[in-house]
Amino acid sequence: MSEHHHAGLQADLKEIERIRLGRRRALGLIGVGGGALVLAGCGGSETSASGDSSVTISGDGSTSTGTGSTGTGSGSSTGSTSSSGSCTAFATETNGPYPADGTNRSRGLSSNVLSESGVVRSDIRSSFLGSSTTTVEGVELAITLKLVDVNDSCATLEGYAVYIWHCDVEGEYSLYDQPNESWLRGAQVADENGEVTFTTIWPGCYNGRFPHIHFEVYSSIDNATSGRYALLVSQIAMPDAVNDVVYASDGYKSSLSNYAGESISGDNVFGDNSSDQIEAMTATASGSVSAGYMAEVTVGLAT
Repeated sequence: MSEHHHAGLQADLKEIERIRLGRRRALGLIGVGGGALVLAGCGGSETSASGDSSVTISGDGSTSTGTGSTGTGSGSSTGSTSSSGSCTAFATETNGPYPADGTNRSRGLSSNVLSESGVVRSDIRSSFLGSSTTTVEGVELAITLKLVDVNDSCATLEGYAVYIWHCDVEGEYSLYDQPNESWLRGAQVADENGEVTFTTIWPGCYNGRFPHIHFEVYSSIDNATSGRYALLVSQIAMPDAVNDVVYASDGYKSSLSNYAGESISGDNVFGDNSSDQIEAMTATASGSVSAGYMAEVTVGLAT
């Protein structure tokens, strides 16, 4: 694994302590004022932004307001264990060190792929920036995200936009670990069912993180591509049973050894979420290594 990942992990550990201290002070304010507090997501390091004290979204439909800069998701929906109907609000999580959403620098061709022509696509396995058209190898995955409103009886959210990105089989990210590549990144608009489906590969596992896919949700593709505030910045956990099967297949050798030391409960992003959140944020999947997998997750937002 590259030193870049290692350095990020060390920074993560320092950031965790800073965030926890800040949340203790925030909880003190709640106790004094008796009001609701919205916890904003933090970016730049791969540590959880949800915290041990998830904010419950109130039954009257109150939500957080946008205060962040381009693509940070600082005004995104907060994590919650409550739901309207049968959906659960996703916890806000960090966008990590490798977002290419305009919130940090990259070593590659773009620091904000959302502003680049060609980012709106369903098949994200190939690079689309510069001269490279490299297609990554790995077990094929078609993943569907269904967007629903937890404050409106889980009504579907048509016309919202989703940007996703994740690592390759070696745990590396385009535009950062591989600066001349732009694979495994793309955006789409939710259909009348509130769904987007991306064709990609099963993400690898690198040391220090449970296997995951990053994503951001915007109210429209225009807001996404023009650098407006994300409504939600979060992550999807890949199901344990399928990870075991995929990582035992050809091409995932490093993932197999890295995964042996990881668990979702011990992960520095997913581990502090409630059991309801972890269940909601873990994709369900079916298929096989040879035929590929289909996965889905219902993403609850407080709009």
